[in-house]
Amino acid sequence: MGVPVSGLSARFKSQRPPAKKRKFTSRGVESAIHRVKAVIADEELAWMFENCFPNTLDTTVNFRMINDRPDTYVITGDIPAMWLRDSSAQVWLYLKLAKDDEALKNLLAGVINRQAKCILLDPYANAFYDSPKKGEWANDLTEMKPGVHERKWEIDSLCYPVRLAYGYWKTTGDTSVFSEEWQKAALLIYKTFREQQRLSGQGPYRFQRVTAVPTDTLPLSGYGNPTRKIGLIHSGFRPSDDACIYPFLIPSNLFAVTSLRQLSEIFQEIWRDTAQSRVFAEFADELEKLIQQHAVADHPRYGKVYAYEIDGFGNRLFMDDANVPSLLSLPYLDVCDSNDAVYQNTRKLVWSEDNPYFFRGEAGEGIGGPHIGTDYIWQMSIIMRGLTADDDEEILASLRQLKRTHAGTGFMHESFYKNNPKKFTRAWFAWANSLFGEFILKIAEERPKLLKQ
Repeated sequence: MGVPVSGLSARFKSQRPPAKKRKFTSRGVESAIHRVKAVIADEELAWMFENCFPNTLDTTVNFRMINDRPDTYVITGDIPAMWLRDSSAQVWLYLKLAKDDEALKNLLAGVINRQAKCILLDPYANAFYDSPKKGEWANDLTEMKPGVHERKWEIDSLCYPVRLAYGYWKTTGDTSVFSEEWQKAALLIYKTFREQQRLSGQGPYRFQRVTAVPTDTLPLSGYGNPTRKIGLIHSGFRPSDDACIYPFLIPSNLFAVTSLRQLSEIFQEIWRDTAQSRVFAEFADELEKLIQQHAVADHPRYGKVYAYEIDGFGNRLFMDDANVPSLLSLPYLDVCDSNDAVYQNTRKLVWSEDNPYFFRGEAGEGIGGPHIGTDYIWQMSIIMRGLTADDDEEILASLRQLKRTHAGTGFMHESFYKNNPKKFTRAWFAWANSLFGEFILKIAEERPKLLKQ
């Protein structure tokens, strides 16, 4: 498949689609590939970067103009639906290239515009179709609407579009994405977060699925396990699309704090709406205080750490999941500084066998989750460890593991068996490919000497 990569040995053949079959081509992205490859001494790593970095553009995007505004539908890879989370994460790495590439800038603006439409269709849905059709989960016991692929309520589904729009604005200076439609979507995000505090009643969302997989449905008539209503936001599901055990999912509540502060800045700077800006900021402060009060706990081995989930009754779950937002990813999402003492303690906990979803085997070590099961490591966790590391050796260790575990495909996967990377899930998982490309790009910009080794 493909043609030999220029400057590489013949055994490393490009796994990209032929140019005519690529979904979108960016001058800035192609230039970045050539620039970064020139820094990478290791042939195999350079080949992996060339395959992964453009994978979202090559294979998953559908760009068009609707009513003279950009519109971009982004599938997640081998599942033909658009997740609000995945689509944001898949294109995030292209932001810094968009300022000098008008076509790429329009594509990113199209993702932001499309996400606003999705949120207005249903703020509780996590994944959508490109048309008002019904899909495989149409019979889920919840309020399914045409155009919704899946309706698993996940806090991060509403945080990621804010992150993308805010990052796009800060990088390009373009405010055209902040339309009346986007403003309505932002206010609906706030309304949904407030509803899911559930301070008066259970709220409008419930979800059940007829399934043999318990993590695919919610107990107690679809509302989830009991909580004491302390003011944190309930999440039905984790970013893995697995049901929460305790509905106060702490990485996602922390992510919401950052998103609310970004919304506060947007409403102040774009619309000069000081009153609404203050509402967002006060909500962020309220959540942050509650998290510090209820979710920072004394662990017997690691000291003060963030719990992964809590219920407000004093029960806490000490673990982490590979999917982002995770506890490991907090600095990456601008939730906290990487040197924060509580984060550092938490980092040690989650990257150890005291995390029930940390696995170590002959092929490597890393974090997984219940979505695939025990003994399967997600490459996303290895990448995130590297992205949040300040130590050269830790970054190199992540690179070496990623090189060892792509199973000769040149791409990242969802997960691999700890003793055999050839036993992997999802050959076409664009989010993981994008995250790997972002990791290599970050090293090339900040620590190029590591890629020259």
